[in-house]
Amino acid sequence: MDKVTALFILGIVVLICIIVGIGYVFGIVFLIRLVFGIGYGLLTVIFAVLLGILIYAKSKYSIISAVAFLLSAYATYQCYVWNQPIHVALITAGYIIAALVGIWWISEPDLNLIERIRSAESLERAGRFKAAARKYEKKNDYVKAAECYIESNLLESAAWCFERAEKFDDAAKIYEKLAGEKEDSYYWKEAYEMYKKANDKRNAARCLEEYAKEEPWYWEDVAKLYEEIGDTDKSKEAWKKSLDYYVSEAKEEGVFWEDVSKIYEKLGETEKSKEAMLKFIEYAKKEAEKDESWWKHVAESYEKLGMKSEAEEAWGRYREYRNRLKSKT
Repeated sequence: MDKVTALFILGIVVLICIIVGIGYVFGIVFLIRLVFGIGYGLLTVIFAVLLGILIYAKSKYSIISAVAFLLSAYATYQCYVWNQPIHVALITAGYIIAALVGIWWISEPDLNLIERIRSAESLERAGRFKAAARKYEKKNDYVKAAECYIESNLLESAAWCFERAEKFDDAAKIYEKLAGEKEDSYYWKEAYEMYKKANDKRNAARCLEEYAKEEPWYWEDVAKLYEEIGDTDKSKEAWKKSLDYYVSEAKEEGVFWEDVSKIYEKLGETEKSKEAMLKFIEYAKKEAEKDESWWKHVAESYEKLGMKSEAEEAWGRYREYRNRLKSKT
């Protein structure tokens, strides 16, 4: 048991002992008056501060806060004089009822009083689809909730419900519709994710392809997806677009020449793959001047090109670096 836990337990034990001691010495009635008096005293202070803030903000809720403040103050006074204990009991019951009503109200947001009372089915029949959807969600009937959200034109909520119901195809179709209506590539990515969960790789690839038009680093993933489903033409087309992206990136940041080399190799363009790898080696050598661990990348790249003597020289430089590190430790 750690110190914090031990201190917490000790504090609880001491508090219980104090409460029992007060009850034993002064009686149970005094103990009840004390506990309620402290509680209502704190509530009085809280509602006083809240009332001041609401009045300053000219909020309509200042009336409610004023009532709560007066009731708490009166309950505190009664705990002191104890000539009308029934009033303390009634105020306490009122606070409990108000708390329960508040929790119930918060549990069903955006619903009016009538909608809260009626069932999901009756709300749906009455054409109150948004309220019905909320009710169906609470019953974990996500398919019906999604259908009602569609009727309310709340498509994102409908897609979310279809996902919860594991109706991934239906969710994907909604995201596709949203992508077309809102012209936002984000929805293509969501549609891709849903089709992927549904194990519909062709449609997943198609949606990711749309997303890659805005976010080109995803062309490589598109190409791999088309490879998985055996669509050689679409895969090759995606690899070419991925190549365009990586070439533009490599011109700014040389580390991407390795990716360019791999894609050229994938496309069967051996000479261009070699040229790109040599550019990567030049980049790696420059990095090795600052960080000698890069000699490993240089060596591996030379090996891929079949340049054995250059690879061995680079491995030697890397081993020297590793030996120096070992000697320091």
